[in-house]
This record gives sequence, C-alpha cells and structure tokens, in this order.
Amino acid sequence: QVQLVESGGGLVQTGGSLRLSCAASGTIFSINAMGWYRQAPGDERELVATITSGGRTNYADSVKGRFTISRDNAKNTVYLQMNSLKPEDTAVYYCNAGMMTPNKVIVNSWGQGTQVTVSS
Repeated sequence: QVQLVESGGGLVQTGGSLRLSCAASGTIFSINAMGWYRQAPGDERELVATITSGGRTNYADSVKGRFTISRDNAKNTVYLQMNSLKPEDTAVYYCNAGMMTPNKVIVNSWGQGTQVTVSS
C-alpha cells in the first residue's frame, strides 16, 4: 500500500508565501511524475504544476513565475513553494504521484488535500 501525505497549507494574506510538502510512503519501487493540483469550491480540479523524476517541470499559466515545484527523490517528497499568493489561489491543494510497486504494479495516488486560503 502506498500513500501520499501533504502538509503546509494554511491561511495567508495576499502577497504572502506558503510551502506545501507531500511525502510518499509505503512499498515503493519507483516514482515517476509528481504534481500538485487544486480545486476551489464549485470548480473542477485543475493542474498547478508537475515534475518528472528527472526534474522537468510544467506549470499552469496562472502560477508561472510565482510557484516553484521541486522534489527530493531520496525522501520521496515533492514540494510546492508558493509566493505572491492571490485570493484566487484559494483552494484545496492535492498531491499526485505515479508510482510503481516492487511487483511492477502502476499506482496513481492522490493525497488527502490541504487547504490554502489567501485573504484579501
């Protein structure tokens, strides 16, 4: 069984910063892409940023230049540094990872979500 555990959400004022972390645990052979998604009330879940095992990154246009995704492969952890936060960044942020177990089963896992609220 593999799972993702997020931390780092909270309440911040406009222009502030937060850093989200997501650690994968369980019986993992390898982790491919990891990423962050978010979902605001009444909206669909949307991609925020992804990072491959080799470090290649991809960002939503709305967060380019403000958010930075990174990962520590030794710790099976992905981070999202969020700067210059805006009220429209308010959402539940979910971690996602594509993983392979030792018996070569591909697992696409989601974290439980962490709330980020940006006050105006």
